[in-house]
Amino acid sequence: MEKLIASLDDAPIIDKDGYEYLVHPISNGVPMLDPALLREVVVELMRTAELDVDKIVTPEAMGIHLATALSLQTDIPLVVIRKRAYGLEGEVPLHQRTGYSESEMYINDIEAGDRVLVLDDMLSTGGTLASICGSLSDIGAEIVDIVVVMRKVGPSALDDTEFEATSLLDITVEDGEVTVH
Repeated sequence: MEKLIASLDDAPIIDKDGYEYLVHPISNGVPMLDPALLREVVVELMRTAELDVDKIVTPEAMGIHLATALSLQTDIPLVVIRKRAYGLEGEVPLHQRTGYSESEMYINDIEAGDRVLVLDDMLSTGGTLASICGSLSDIGAEIVDIVVVMRKVGPSALDDTEFEATSLLDITVEDGEVTVH
């Protein structure tokens, strides 16, 4: 995880109404994402995640590049939880709230009995992952694993659920600094 750790040194931190938001190539696509960094992360995801699943599930937008790369390496189909309703049969709406926003999201192509890997870039407040996992469970999907690239150390909404995420890297973002744990 050399490249990922090194990339944190240059990552800007911006204030979003009192919330210290890390701007990073893996979680924002800004600054530009170096293919070597993406490759390193995907190789580690392949080592870490339980891949005996039917589908990889990721929220729009910043999990898409990670899940796409993992899907290409594993031939596991990819489902993106969208921020827009399409009105398709079986579409399931969910409400998600983060430390800096809230919105509706929509799940398509997940059925009862599907074994899924939930993959995301960052676990911070946990609002998005808690909502997604609750909705997937309500559908009847089996959440085999939840993996995030980076987790901000501290309490999250996921703590109040039965779900637990594995992270490739634990960090804190405080006083404009990133610390790796």
